[in-house]
Amino acid sequence: SSPVDGVTFSPDGSFLAAGLDDGTIQLLDVQTGAPLGEPLTGHSNRITSIVFSPDGKRLASGSDDRTVRLWDAQTRAPLGKPLTGHSDCITSVVFSPDSKTLASGSYDSTFRLWDAQTGAALGEPLTGHSKSITSVVFSPDGKTLASGSGDSTVRLWDAQNGAPLGEPLTGHSNSITSVVFSPDGKTLASGSRDSTV
Repeated sequence: SSPVDGVTFSPDGSFLAAGLDDGTIQLLDVQTGAPLGEPLTGHSNRITSIVFSPDGKRLASGSDDRTVRLWDAQTRAPLGKPLTGHSDCITSVVFSPDSKTLASGSYDSTFRLWDAQTGAALGEPLTGHSKSITSVVFSPDGKTLASGSGDSTVRLWDAQNGAPLGEPLTGHSNSITSVVFSPDGKTLASGSRDSTV
């Protein structure tokens, strides 16, 4: 057994995926808690982030091995090669609401957009933060991305072209730990190590 670093429900709630410290992913039946087949292998280091696509067809995992991997949620087969391009550990992976785009954040202070169907990188890394990316989230309509960073700021981006939207959002005095949009997409909340929201 290995420590669990992240868990996520499938969209239909029938099973869980657990990302483990040993770099494997274990799928579990929610009703029985029993493992569904053998662990998914391919990462060479700890799983740091794991998420299902909203349509339930894919699973994405980010790792301390600096790669992101896509998996077929039904067959559990890896989809293509590892997504490479980050120069440090992956901290966050998230799908767009339409399941077509994947965003990954990293300790390298950038985040990247990927085609969730093909694994192709979409444009250059998005830069602007001066420290690690700690959280990335899409707005409910999929048009905007928000990123939180160890530099104590939150930034907004156009999800279509990666262009920054306005100036960084400031006010926290320590690292951002989490960012989340309200269900209507009109409000953004951020949590920080400065003990405030």
